[in-house]
Amino acid sequence: MNEDDHEIEDLQREVAGLLLEYVYAPLLEDQHVRGVLPAPEGAPAVRVALGDRDECVPSRLTMYEIPLGAGDELRTSHDVVALLRAAHTGTHIYPSDRVTSVMGMDLYVVDPANLEEAPFTTHDWVSALLRCLARPPDGRRETGLRGFLFTAGGLLRLYLDSADVRGVVGADVRPGGALTALLAALPSLLGREWRTPDTLDDPHCRYVVDLTGW
Repeated sequence: MNEDDHEIEDLQREVAGLLLEYVYAPLLEDQHVRGVLPAPEGAPAVRVALGDRDECVPSRLTMYEIPLGAGDELRTSHDVVALLRAAHTGTHIYPSDRVTSVMGMDLYVVDPANLEEAPFTTHDWVSALLRCLARPPDGRRETGLRGFLFTAGGLLRLYLDSADVRGVVGADVRPGGALTALLAALPSLLGREWRTPDTLDDPHCRYVVDLTGW
């Protein structure tokens, strides 16, 4: 097995892991993920079945095959979600060679060139942030996620610990913006003296760092 095959396998695992959260929470409107399958014969693609929550009857499910390659690069798992949402939204015309059936389900082979990827949503942003803090992709854990709370004004309070600070520190963030930059900066920001007033009514942390403008 060559390096490209390993990368495809890793990405298929990553996509399956990401799509787990849409089994019970809808991917869009009333559509839930009812299956994630590696494309057969080692093809560089994933197949995703969508349908109503708890639906198992094949004829009531729709499956999409999403290619994982984008030129010389691979798509990310979030790219796959964006294409999946776009494919299932609105009316799309598929040539006959891209429509078939498998295991009793209609199968549509998606051509990304004919789709405009759906935007990265606030839900996606929050989910990615919490997942990266709880399970760092590289295994390193400079900050540990001890909890979280959605608060007024569309903010998210993170409860974090770190080897560089004592106890649990809260961090208020506003979903959106540069997620990668925030994740990289969090360890160094937790110890700064940007604190809420002494009247802070939150017994779950020592103080709160205001990162809403980050």
